[in-house]
This record gives sequence, structure tokens and C-alpha cells, in this order.
Amino acid sequence: MTNDQDPPRRRFLKAGVAAGAALGAGSVAHAATKAQFKQPIDPMLMVEPFFGEHQAGIVTPQQSHTYVASLDLTTDKREEVIGLLKEWTDAAARMSRGDTAKPLPADDKAAPDSGDILGLGAAGLTITFGFGPGLFTHEGKDRYGLEKRRPAALVDLPRFNGDQLLPQKTGGDILIQACANDAQVAFHAVRQLARMGYGIVAMRWAQAGFLSGPRGQTPRNLMGFKDGTNNPSTAKPALMNQFVWANAPDAPWMNGGTYTVVRRIRITLEHWDTMERGFQEQVMGREKYSGAPIGKKNETDALDLDATDKDGNQVIPENSHVRLSNQATNNGAQILRRSYSYNDGTDFYIERWPPWRQETEYDAGLIFVAHQSDPRTGFVPINERLAKFDMMNQFTTHVGSAVFACPPGVRPGSFIGAGLFET
Repeated sequence: MTNDQDPPRRRFLKAGVAAGAALGAGSVAHAATKAQFKQPIDPMLMVEPFFGEHQAGIVTPQQSHTYVASLDLTTDKREEVIGLLKEWTDAAARMSRGDTAKPLPADDKAAPDSGDILGLGAAGLTITFGFGPGLFTHEGKDRYGLEKRRPAALVDLPRFNGDQLLPQKTGGDILIQACANDAQVAFHAVRQLARMGYGIVAMRWAQAGFLSGPRGQTPRNLMGFKDGTNNPSTAKPALMNQFVWANAPDAPWMNGGTYTVVRRIRITLEHWDTMERGFQEQVMGREKYSGAPIGKKNETDALDLDATDKDGNQVIPENSHVRLSNQATNNGAQILRRSYSYNDGTDFYIERWPPWRQETEYDAGLIFVAHQSDPRTGFVPINERLAKFDMMNQFTTHVGSAVFACPPGVRPGSFIGAGLFET
């Protein structure tokens, strides 16, 4: 009989052992067991390891939900920051395997965990941490003696053409990104970590997101197009070392980490939905249904940026999104997109493009998340071109922005970002 007090991971392993024992119980049982193993694993029982060379949630196959939060440090004490990171590391490791953030007490006087995920399973939870510029310098002050250890790649992002950034959706000292196959599991993780930091950190902004599409396939965003087709393959270590993992001599504590840009991009869906599909495809540079480049059949077919039609016009327009963001037009630069859609209901909105409508519209769009080895050669130059020339700009507005240095993974017995605080 299954012990209901076992954590989900242990129950899953026990179920696997029991299934393995049944293989010798005859041909019928053997066939049934084989059929069971062919079924997709329950996404609520999936467990992603927390400890490792790199942080989880960067090249991990995308889960169906995210909760991204940015927090500001409110303490001036270095030892309190270190103590919190140690506590967070232990809690993140526990939650990633399906446990509560802290052990549940025997008495009823303490409540170390909200308990809203009891019985749900790990749901493939990953928790990724990052450090913003404010950890190194705050209002011109070196609060924690870390200013000299700030990586040159952790740049303050420039203002891009068309930005309408909201202070309450921008910046932050620490990033916590929780991704899971269940929205409540993702939110729970951030909620517990934020609670542990009361008096040391304060919430600056947070955003929930979701992903639609079969696991292993390119997801579609709210515009109806596949998003991330041209990502460098996470299955090729050489590409990850070239484009994603940091390796700079000025910040050895970041080797094996990555630099993460988060942008909250509002999409005027009401405007987009009135456009004909052919025009939408011209904006993107791809077929809407197949995801293939215009003029091709398959999603993964190579872009032909030199192709012209019978009248000599470029098949893929010069100001289409796919052309402007492509590696071939950006000096070989690539970033790893790991974005999610969001839908926050409705809000009063004034469009910045004709017809300049003023009305209550969907507050929905994209949580753009990009990982790279150096934003100065990745996101910044790519987005500068997009911000100036992309046809998509008439339907999108960047309203939130942040950049973080996400350190490498954690070894058991250590804590997240330990290399930064070593003297």
C-alpha cells in the first residue's frame, strides 16, 4: 500500500519499482507494462534536479507555467544577504523535488510553508536566481563590497526606440524565476522564498505566464505564431558555450552562468486580430500555420533572405521580424529565447500607432526572456535593430525591462552565488 506521507518523488520511484517487478508476471502483464511505459509521464510527477553545473530553468525544456519575480534588497548587511541565499538554496532544492519549502512542524504554532501545494507533486519545478545591477551598486553606494566584482557584461540596458517602461514593471536587485507544469506550484515557490526574505527583500514586480503547445514542439504566442524556432539548439553544448554560458576573465564567479534579459511586451491584440493573415505573415516573415519561412514548407527550413518573387520583391520583407532578428543579419549573434505569454485581464490603453485608439483592451502579451553569454553582443544590438525597423512594433509596446546575472549551478553543501561572495 502506498504511504500517503511519502513525497511525490518517492511515490513515483516506488511505482517504477513495482512496475519493474511486474515484468516477470507473464506475457499479458509484460505487454501491459510496456504499453504503460509508452504513455507520457504525468507532468505533475516530473522532477528536475536543482543541483548541477548550470542552474535549472535555462536550457531545461519549457514547462507550461512560470512565475517571474524581481525583488529589491532592503538590508545593508552583507551577512543577511548571504544568510538569505543559503536559506533560499535549501528551500529551492526541497521544493524542486516536491517537498515543502521547510519541514512541516509537529505542532500547530509555526507555519513554515503555506501548504497550498501539498499532494500536487514537483510538477517539473525549476527555480532560477539572478542578480541585478542594484546588488553591486545602489544609489551610488557599494552596500555589500561587491562593486568591483560586477561583470562588465551586466550592463544597464539602454533606452530603446519606442520603450514605454513602467517603473513598477522594471529593474530589480534579485530575480526569482519559477517554472513548473502547474501554475500554483510555480507561484508557491516564489511566494515561499519571498516570505523568507521579509525584512531583507521587498517585492518590486512579478508576472505570471503560460505556454501552450505539446512538449518538445515550438510553442505559439498570443499572435498565433510559433515562437523560438531559430533558437540555438540546447542539445549542442558547443552552441550553448558560444551563445549562452558566460565565460569572461573579469568575472570568473559567473563562468557557467548566463545573463538574462526580461522584457514585458504588451501586444495590442485587438489591432492585430483585424489584420489579414497574409499581412500578419509579412510582419513575421513566416507562414502562420506551419511556422515555415515564407516560401518554404517546413518550420525548420533554412531562411532564404535572398529570395525574390516574380516582380523582384523580397519574399521575406526587409522589415519583417524574422529577418531583423536572424543571426545572418546580426553579425552572427544569437540569444536563447525562453518566453511565456501572459494575460492580466483588461486595462485602459492608448495606442502609440494609428489609429491611436483609446479604450479598454486586453492587458496581454509576452514575457520575453532571453539568455546569453553577453548582452552587449546579444540582446542589445539585436533589439536596437528591431526597435527601429520591425513591422511588429505597430502592435507591441515594451512596458517592462530588467537584466540579471544568473550565476552557475549549485553544488550540494554550497549556496547560490557563493562564488560572488568569496573573499
